[in-house]
Amino acid sequence: MKETIFLGTYTKRESKGIYQIQLDTEKKELTNLHFIARADSPTYLALSGNKEILYAISKENGEGGLVSFKKNERDEFVPVDAVTAEGAPPCYVSVDDDRSFVYTANYHKGEIAVLKTDAAGHLTLLDTVKHTGSSIHENQQSPHAHYSDLTPDGTYLVACDLGTDAVYTYAISEKGKLTEVSRFDTAPGAGPRHLVFHPNGKFAYIFAELSSEIITVSYEPETGAFSHIQTLSTIPVEYTGFNGGAAIRISNDGRFVYASNRGHDSIAVFAVSTEDGSLKLIERVPSEGQIPRDFDLDPSGKFAVVAHQDSDNLTLFERNEESGKLTLIQKDVYAPECVCVFFE
Repeated sequence: MKETIFLGTYTKRESKGIYQIQLDTEKKELTNLHFIARADSPTYLALSGNKEILYAISKENGEGGLVSFKKNERDEFVPVDAVTAEGAPPCYVSVDDDRSFVYTANYHKGEIAVLKTDAAGHLTLLDTVKHTGSSIHENQQSPHAHYSDLTPDGTYLVACDLGTDAVYTYAISEKGKLTEVSRFDTAPGAGPRHLVFHPNGKFAYIFAELSSEIITVSYEPETGAFSHIQTLSTIPVEYTGFNGGAAIRISNDGRFVYASNRGHDSIAVFAVSTEDGSLKLIERVPSEGQIPRDFDLDPSGKFAVVAHQDSDNLTLFERNEESGKLTLIQKDVYAPECVCVFFE
């Protein structure tokens, strides 16, 4: 079986924009890298539920924003629309198919945006919420929104802000207006970047970029509130070099959490407690590249693909579904400036 993977990139050196590559699950190899859409530094991507519309963070005419592409009868993604504004582009995009909304998070502006979309991929800005505040780290002089996505039941929008050390929960109106209903504060200097929910909807795992820690929290779906359970480092105690936490994923069965370390250049693997959702370190595996900015688990849960920003390569791991451990299968698969990877 061949699975399709989308790749988002920077376009500072060799990349032209958005790429695809295939995972052959029988041969256990990545193959057929090809360019699919031109865009200026499409650093994060999202796909509509019907797989017809591709949304990409990008720049247009010197402004930053969101662009959309629609798949045609030849399976080509053709540009449809763009909503941009003066300043830096966002860094994250997610899709709300039920409401026909798209959400973005803008690191440099410290804001969350809601856009309306339709079956053709047209975009209309509905609301923008700008965070306020700062924290103790040198990279926390102002808000830096890094993630905005739905809760498992689709009721709320959750946003991580690296600059304010906070995770915000927003109610979403029919017209796309956001209202804050809860806020979870991490330890000062943690820098929450991304999070994943457990499939049971009771727990979530926040990856703190600046402290290289996973913060395990319980989730209350009625109120949208989070409560602290555990904080655990993703890097060894003896490691003293630079590290920045990057991507975090959870297996479909909720038994294992994976996190990528930029600097230590590794994937940390954790087992999930069935009692309280807490984590236990299983292993740290070298990612076999420089700056593993993003990675994803394939739909079968048997493989993991890791993208490296600085060394222009992908690595393929086979995942043991019982132990959670990763085994390197393939490395040095060329993918220029890759910073986003997700399976179709």
